[in-house]
Amino acid sequence: MDKPFLKKLRRIAPYVPGEQPQRGDILKLNANENPYPPAPGVQQALRSFDACSLALYPDANGKALKTALAGRFGIKPTQVFLGNGSDDVLALAFQSFFCSDQPILYPDITYSFYPVWCDLFRIPYETVPLDENFCVNIRDYDKPNGGVILPNPNAPTGRALLLDALEALLQHNADCVVIIDEAYVDFGAQSAVPLIEKYENLLVVQTMSKSRSLAGLRIGYALGSETLIATLEAVKNSYNSYTLDAVALAAGAASVADETYFQQTCRKVIATRERTADALRALGFLAPPSLTNFLFVTHPQRDAAGLFAALRDRDIFIRYFKLPRIDNYLRITVGTDAQMDRLLAALRDILS
Repeated sequence: MDKPFLKKLRRIAPYVPGEQPQRGDILKLNANENPYPPAPGVQQALRSFDACSLALYPDANGKALKTALAGRFGIKPTQVFLGNGSDDVLALAFQSFFCSDQPILYPDITYSFYPVWCDLFRIPYETVPLDENFCVNIRDYDKPNGGVILPNPNAPTGRALLLDALEALLQHNADCVVIIDEAYVDFGAQSAVPLIEKYENLLVVQTMSKSRSLAGLRIGYALGSETLIATLEAVKNSYNSYTLDAVALAAGAASVADETYFQQTCRKVIATRERTADALRALGFLAPPSLTNFLFVTHPQRDAAGLFAALRDRDIFIRYFKLPRIDNYLRITVGTDAQMDRLLAALRDILS
């Protein structure tokens, strides 16, 4: 039967997230989640939350959470934007700032949501190849463009740029908006936040899903000049003025209040990451330096797809990308020491 309306539907290849298995016995190292619980204050905020208040709309401005984040980063609340996870923030930023006829620029190996948003919002784009060590050369971005989006550290490679390189990127792209996606910055990289006051065209995007163990609540935020933040607010309020719910707002503020727990958790993940990287290298893997909560590894003598399947058979889920240049690499989320010991034991068995 002919169905003319089908010709009018948007056709797009969607982003595919890491698999979410439901069995409790599966070791899930495929979505870069934090293996530790949220801060004690978050748990207390959830226990004491007044469910009756859910009959009312949440604070559309998210004042308490914006004030907490502004205080932590030494900026004004009017320089903070909140979204339903950093993906929501980034999608709004793509719509808000990438509006020219020139292509935006981002690495050829990076977060795979970027091309999806470009296709969805009809944004022209050009990918810039990483070098042979999967590093960004910021001089490759010294050309006319409609904007730059750069994850730092990059995913899935785990490599990061230093602050002086980020400033050089901004100096050579003063005529467009530069977005630094810092989803993993808390695990050892340098944040671009100190550059916000100097560069009005800089937007820094972060998330509470990774380092603050709040992936289930979806809290993301952007930091930048009042001009950029006001633009984001206008775009957001053009379709949904209530981005974050009341529970997320309360839990987010409680998380920001506990800086000590936050730092302790990050240090534990970093220590386990380095120990695991050394153990993987001892098994023959090549494990480039990572400043994230995951490792991006390859084994010169073993097929990555085969290793991925063998681990899956042992109820250990990691991430495999069948993509050019990285189709023999595996991305492994850093769990607890006990979880990584289970992974390493399985790999020793597979490789023996």
